[in-house]
Amino acid sequence: MQSVTAKTRVSAALGTAIFLFVAPGTFAAFIPWWMSRWRMQASFPGVMAVRGIGILFIATGSIFVLDAFVRFALQGIGTPAPVFPTRRLVISGSYRYVRNPMYIAVVSIILGQALLFANIQLFIYGLCFWLLTHLFVRLYEEPTLRKSFPEDYAAFAAHVPRWIPRLTPWHGFDR
Repeated sequence: MQSVTAKTRVSAALGTAIFLFVAPGTFAAFIPWWMSRWRMQASFPGVMAVRGIGILFIATGSIFVLDAFVRFALQGIGTPAPVFPTRRLVISGSYRYVRNPMYIAVVSIILGQALLFANIQLFIYGLCFWLLTHLFVRLYEEPTLRKSFPEDYAAFAAHVPRWIPRLTPWHGFDR
């Protein structure tokens, strides 16, 4: 493997920051804003606690998205963007529990907004986003990772579930 220079790390960080703004920024912020204008409607079952759950989903999802993006830049030495992939498979942090924490986090942010604003269209959008993400993961991302990191990804996929997190972290590579 090539040595990692400061320039490479800066490029990875910059590319990751741009992709963070473009992809999750579009799917988890702009589109939900465009659909709802972030206007509150009457709470789904008439219980204000639902809004609190929505805020919790948004906050937790945001933390996990940011954590995943930092890991892609610093540990993977690349970006989540398919056109500028990582040099290393990212298998630390929340990736020890589930293979797709970034996608789960984005769906959490979208569904959190659906609960907060009591917007059924956002809820449907969140479910559609997850379905399209699932298809992308199965048809493009997983085959690409199997090709790029054959042994590492095979072990990772065998021990870490795609969507439902493990209860304990996987320590397969301990990098």
